[in-house]
Amino acid sequence: MKLNTNSNAYIIIYSTILVIIVAFLLAFVSSSLKDRQDANVKLDQEKQVLNSLNLRDKSDSEAHALYEKIVKYDEAQKLYVCTLENGDVKYVFPLKGMGLWGGISGFIALNDDKNTVYGAYFNHESETAGLGAEIKDSREWQEKFIGKKVFDADGNVALSVVKNVEKPEHQVDCVTGATLTSNGVTDMLQKSFAQYAETLKAEEWEHIVEDRQQPNADGEYNE
Repeated sequence: MKLNTNSNAYIIIYSTILVIIVAFLLAFVSSSLKDRQDANVKLDQEKQVLNSLNLRDKSDSEAHALYEKIVKYDEAQKLYVCTLENGDVKYVFPLKGMGLWGGISGFIALNDDKNTVYGAYFNHESETAGLGAEIKDSREWQEKFIGKKVFDADGNVALSVVKNVEKPEHQVDCVTGATLTSNGVTDMLQKSFAQYAETLKAEEWEHIVEDRQQPNADGEYNE
């Protein structure tokens, strides 16, 4: 019996089988690559944390090894406690907010006074190349945060991105041509550090630093 390849039934059956095969192949590929994708996402986040500590331009293997050595994540307080190779302790705070076209995020590292910025790194999902995307692409702009104070004398979050800097102790020049993205960074900083304010005053998580600074028998820091 010869199939009528022009019939509606044939077209429907053929299309259904094709869709099933393609869906199966896509699911198989996605499942096969999931572990690698998860590892890449984890490595990218590790590099972002290191970037906020001014430890940039590392190969994948170097970045992972360094991260494992100096960074400890405090699950309870949702921050990173980092003991640099010279023994200095830094606290890295993850940030999340909204830019002009989508989500923005970042990491701010503070000195052990829990107020002075040691380093910063920002990322975005879909900001405009050459404008809002500069929050990620411009290391020079990120470095403007170094030395700024997060809180003012009254304990309020004062770190911000503005067009005209009037308080250089707390303010950073906005990205040229990207006012709305810069405003998004300010909003992210304000909301994120307002949430961390109580954590920064607390002492119960400082034992993590003390524990990590004690080298084991091999001369390495405890996890």
